Amino acid sequence: MKYKGTGTFKKTITTILLCLAAITVLANNGETHEPSMTHRMMILAFQLGSILLAGKLVSIIFEKIKIPGVIGEIAAGILIGPYVMGCLPLPGLPEGLFPLNGSFPVSPELYGFCSIAAIVLLFTVGLETDIKLFMRYSLAGSLVGIGGALVSFVIGDLSAVLFSSMLFQHPVGFLSAPALFLGTISTATSVGISARILSEKHKLDSPEGITILAGAVIDDVIGIIILAVSLGIIAASSSGLIDWGHIGLISAKAIGIWLIATIIGIMAAQKIGLLLKLFRDRSTIAVMALALSLILAGLFEEAGLAMIVGAYIMGLSLSRTDINHVIREKLQPVASFLVPIFFVVMGMLVDVRMLASRNVIMFGTIYTAGAIIAKIIGCGLPMLFCNFNTRGALRIGVGMLPRGEVALIIAGIGLAAGILTKEIFGVSIMMTLLTTLAAPPLLVAMFKSSKSGLRHRVKNANTELRFSFPSEEVTVLLVNKLLESFQSEDFFTHVLSRTDHIYQLRKDSTIINFRRTDNDIIFQCDESHVTFVNTAMYEIIAELEIALEELKKPIDSSAIALKLQKNTITAKARKSLARLISIKNLTPYLKGNNKKEIIEELLSILDKAKMVKDVKSASKAVWLRENTMSTGMQYGIALPHAKTDAVTSLVCAIGLKKEGVDFNSMDGLPSSIFVLILSPKTTSGPHVEFLSTISQILDEEGRESLLTCTTAVEMYSVLTGRQGSRH
Repeated sequence: MKYKGTGTFKKTITTILLCLAAITVLANNGETHEPSMTHRMMILAFQLGSILLAGKLVSIIFEKIKIPGVIGEIAAGILIGPYVMGCLPLPGLPEGLFPLNGSFPVSPELYGFCSIAAIVLLFTVGLETDIKLFMRYSLAGSLVGIGGALVSFVIGDLSAVLFSSMLFQHPVGFLSAPALFLGTISTATSVGISARILSEKHKLDSPEGITILAGAVIDDVIGIIILAVSLGIIAASSSGLIDWGHIGLISAKAIGIWLIATIIGIMAAQKIGLLLKLFRDRSTIAVMALALSLILAGLFEEAGLAMIVGAYIMGLSLSRTDINHVIREKLQPVASFLVPIFFVVMGMLVDVRMLASRNVIMFGTIYTAGAIIAKIIGCGLPMLFCNFNTRGALRIGVGMLPRGEVALIIAGIGLAAGILTKEIFGVSIMMTLLTTLAAPPLLVAMFKSSKSGLRHRVKNANTELRFSFPSEEVTVLLVNKLLESFQSEDFFTHVLSRTDHIYQLRKDSTIINFRRTDNDIIFQCDESHVTFVNTAMYEIIAELEIALEELKKPIDSSAIALKLQKNTITAKARKSLARLISIKNLTPYLKGNNKKEIIEELLSILDKAKMVKDVKSASKAVWLRENTMSTGMQYGIALPHAKTDAVTSLVCAIGLKKEGVDFNSMDGLPSSIFVLILSPKTTSGPHVEFLSTISQILDEEGRESLLTCTTAVEMYSVLTGRQGSRH
């Protein structure tokens, strides 16, 4: 049967497309002169919307087939870019949404968004870097960066020298302009792509992850130095004289600026954090931190270094402050908007037409193979002398494979300067694309094994403290009290993982991590903070003991009794209930004659319907709740319920015992309507909402109608207002 909304959906889409076409036509107004600023901004809005939609949709599709989403975003960029669909004419846009105007594939406005996105990406990556591990693996990172860059440059340059007949009309030398540029393009590693995969796999703070990030940053610096040196050699070659002194000065300047900025940033981190905390508002703190990263990125570009290096250094500096997670949390929406734009635009820069030439494909394959081997050997081999085993060395080598944005920028410089031909540029694009596409799945495969990449495990500097409690309910209560107590002590509290119940407490240089298991709270902190944690837990437990003593006093249950009066039942409430109730879970004649028998009978109904994974575990949860306070309400209604891992979604069974049984109800009367509800612990679910809805429906009229039912179908009709059709 055809879904009745399909026609409406098609009409809506058609209407939107016609409106867009009309708007673009009116915006053009039949004029052919230089478009106005307003028109250019309108095109930019269309472009950004298309990029976000295409990037997200293709990313979702790729993730469904177990391919990293970042690959989907790059693929979406290739698809909608100016070399494929982007140049197809549209109503009001005769040159397409992404026209190819000039030598650069995208507009300056769009590339501006891309540049800001790269800064945000590297800033957040820096924030996620564990500074202690970064310093611990800085030597290894330096060896990775230096080895990867130098070996890649030599192999890339030699590829041009040895296989020059495929693309060049005459043999080229090692110091010729095309060979130097092919070597330089091969050096650059796209830290953004590797970092995103590492982040998705929760491996950013692993020894391999930290080493990859440290190596990639150093690699980029070396790549930029090599670019500066190559340009100096090319310029000197044209005049017939190479000034090695000037080239050495350029190299020393680049390295000096990078080292000084990193050292100053790390040393001044706490003071920067204190200044940012003066703004108090968390959103303002995050915005100001991002502003600092943008300024530092601009200063690095002005100094002849890449903006992304400056952004990473600012993030790395703030990673050791207590506002680290505040900034990450508040910037997450900004990153979710900008980062996909970056990867989609990277895909749009790929000219797939250049890959049609046989010579380009052959030389590109050789060049790409050399680029892959160079990174694995140059980055992985030194790690065998730095406590990494073969597995760890391969992970690092593969993590350094993608070339991405820096390689494209270098290739673009060569093309714009006339140093590279379109064929060589096509080879560069092919290598960049293949290494970028190959690295994420290879990196994911490398981290599938949980085995360590180290030959000898490094002793964890943190101390583990474990506190065990009688039940999970007590543990949950203590965690909430713990977070509240630390907040009152001016700690920043963060939920690192809701599903795994992992939390972090930060104040100045103090960092305390803890997680909750079933009946345990497990802390990980520096040894110097052990006494502080023990004292905090002692005080919190003491406060809880006082509260429990107060709760032992008699409670006026009538004050909190469930009031079931005449209600106006909305269609929305009925519809909500109909989604959760099944006829096979309704019975008008319960056989049980007491509370225990009634509850077990209702659990048996759910078990037979295969809605409960472990009926014994569910029964235990229901009785734990029942023994705490009876769920016998007023007016003959009982609502036994519990949260349990025995179910994956909210389920219920409803039964009638018209003569009634004693259920320890609030009004002392027998109960005759029984609604058993089970919902999972790990999700919030519609538990309270369901209780509220069933309470509305079971007003005086609803109770009377339900108790006259003789079949499950009649019960379903009374409860949902529908004819019984759900089985």
